Amino acid sequence: MPTALLLLLGVLSSCANTNISQSDLATIVSVVDGDTIVLRVQDQTETVRLLGIDTPETVHPTKPIECFGPEASAFTKATLVEGSLVKLLRDVEPRDRYQRLLVYLFLADGTLFNQLLIDRGLARTLSIEPNTAFASQFASHESSARNRRVGLWLSCER
Repeated sequence: MPTALLLLLGVLSSCANTNISQSDLATIVSVVDGDTIVLRVQDQTETVRLLGIDTPETVHPTKPIECFGPEASAFTKATLVEGSLVKLLRDVEPRDRYQRLLVYLFLADGTLFNQLLIDRGLARTLSIEPNTAFASQFASHESSARNRRVGLWLSCER
C-alpha cells in the first residue's frame, strides 16, 4: 500500500467526530464546479456535493457567475485531478434533495479538501443540520481566512 494512502488512513482513523457514519475510497472522474464533483465510489459513478461549504456559483442554471466562482472552480479542477484517489467521509444524511452524495473529502496526503477551500478563501461555510460534524472547525477557519483577507474575502463585497 502506498505511503500516502497509509498516512491518509491513519489520519482518518484518528478523527474523533462521532457524527461521521461511513467512509469510502473514491476516484476523481471530473469536477463540475468548486464544490461539486463526479466520483467513482464502490463501482458507481456519483455526483458529490462537499459538505459544510459553499463556493461561489459558476454553473447554476438560474444564477449568474458569482465573484470568485471561476477561481474556486479552477482550484478544485487543478487539485482534484482525474484518476486521483480520495477518501470520503459521510455525515448523518447521505444525500441532498438532488440525490448528490454529501461528503467531506480528504486528499491522499490527509488534507481535508472542504477546509482547504475555506482556508484559501474559495468557499464560505454552509452548515445544514444534521450534517454538521465539522461546523465549528470550518467556522473557525472561515474567520481566519476573513481576517487574513484571502480569496473572496479580499475580492468580493458582501
